[in-house]
Amino acid sequence: MDDGVDTERAESGGNIGSDVDGLEAATRLRLFGFIRRDDQLVYLWILRAMDRLRAAHVAQAHTNDVAGVLAELSRENPDAPAVEENLRQRLDNLADDGVLHRLEDPARAGKLAKYRNRQSVYQFSELGYLAYQAVGSVLAARVEDANLSRLAFSDILRDFENLAAANRGADGDEIVRRLNSLDRAVQDMAQRSARFHLTLGDITRGTDISPETFLRYKDALLSHLNNFVVELDRYLPRLAQAVAAVEATGLATLLDRAALADERPLLGYDRIREDWGRRWAALRAWFTASPSPTGAVPGDEHPATTLAPVRAVEVRDTARAAVSAVIALLRQITEAQRSGVNRSSQLKHLAAWIVDTPDEQAAHALMSAAFNLRSARHFGTVHEDAELISSRSTWWDAPGVEVSMTLFQKGRAPTPGVPKQTADKKAAVRRLREQQSAARAAEREAAVQLLEAGAHGRVLEPSELRELLKLLTRALESRTVVAGRVTAANGANEVLTMRLVPSPLGSTVRTVDGVLHLPGFALELVPLAGHAKAGG
Repeated sequence: MDDGVDTERAESGGNIGSDVDGLEAATRLRLFGFIRRDDQLVYLWILRAMDRLRAAHVAQAHTNDVAGVLAELSRENPDAPAVEENLRQRLDNLADDGVLHRLEDPARAGKLAKYRNRQSVYQFSELGYLAYQAVGSVLAARVEDANLSRLAFSDILRDFENLAAANRGADGDEIVRRLNSLDRAVQDMAQRSARFHLTLGDITRGTDISPETFLRYKDALLSHLNNFVVELDRYLPRLAQAVAAVEATGLATLLDRAALADERPLLGYDRIREDWGRRWAALRAWFTASPSPTGAVPGDEHPATTLAPVRAVEVRDTARAAVSAVIALLRQITEAQRSGVNRSSQLKHLAAWIVDTPDEQAAHALMSAAFNLRSARHFGTVHEDAELISSRSTWWDAPGVEVSMTLFQKGRAPTPGVPKQTADKKAAVRRLREQQSAARAAEREAAVQLLEAGAHGRVLEPSELRELLKLLTRALESRTVVAGRVTAANGANEVLTMRLVPSPLGSTVRTVDGVLHLPGFALELVPLAGHAKAGG
């Protein structure tokens, strides 16, 4: 199975970096460190040599192998830089960046002297090879290749029809092939559309400088856009029917068969089926706005209640808007050429006026009026430590000082302004006091219940356990040692007093979380004045 990017990521621009954390993203960006080195072209040709070795099935290349391929590239390409020195160091730098893997191969050493030296071999890392390909694709890109593929619609329709036939025939391998083909086709269509409109925007912005370029390509652009829109309008209903025909054969069965025939060994069946469900949802979103049948996307517990816009319709509307923009720009250029007034002619007239001015001061005045230029306004403030800066220091040599934005923008020193109104926090204070009173009342009620029912022979409630632990903490903190023995200890609150009396039998207290053992001490609860004595 091809490891292509699915259509959902393609239509959203790839979601760069959304599925990795910051640390992993920083590590991956280090892979592009070779393009920022001083000898970046040398590193690029070294990677091209590694790529040629990789194409020749040389997975692990020695320094001598890389040097030999670089010599071949130098003979084939006169512009290739010579790499005669520090080749190993540069390979090590690429290994440090993560583009290459560095391994030690002692099998290459035939003698002990060679064995003592480094016998390193290098090979591409997976992400390093992707980084090299990304740089190569940028260098090899041509703006003139941008286009909208109207021929892809017939291929997509044929893939949908073959997918429905494969599902009816229970051919899992063919289902996977058709789904992968649809993935690639829709991804390619999304990338072509985005690239074409970016290129069209560059051409539109460059018309002020060279309108001849736009006029030379205007007919081809309008024809290309019109053909794409017409073809999309013709195929869109048929594609929607093809999607419905595929789902009519049993979407759940199709996803099950695709997951069983999938060749990714490192993913479990559930994850593979979920992945195919997401891919199908992204595919159908291109050609139909109807909600997906139940069970099409496993794990989706909250299905969308509103219909998402059809992606192909969005592409069509964008193409139509581009046609309108091209026609409007063509009208603007035609009118400018007919009247002879455009930005270029205006700048030429302004330049002629400036040349014809009687003196340099008048030229500066005309330039200032034309481009809204003003002389710089200088102002200064006193340094916090005036004795630190000499009064004879120039503006250029003196250190800078902080200037308020009020002084910078309006020329006035900042003022403290009107004092802010004091916030009224009586309601918050009252609410906190009510909460504290309620908490103290709950603690008192728990202490009374503990005093009345005692601590033994029953299971304490959580509130009673909290009060008992508070009293136990106070009693343990108040213990004293007399003649090498620990005497009794007391812990009290406003309701009762807990006594820890030395006893060889000890005592236990049962709670909802378990049994609390007090070895060597007996626990007694004694009421304060105004409370009945508890049995304990």
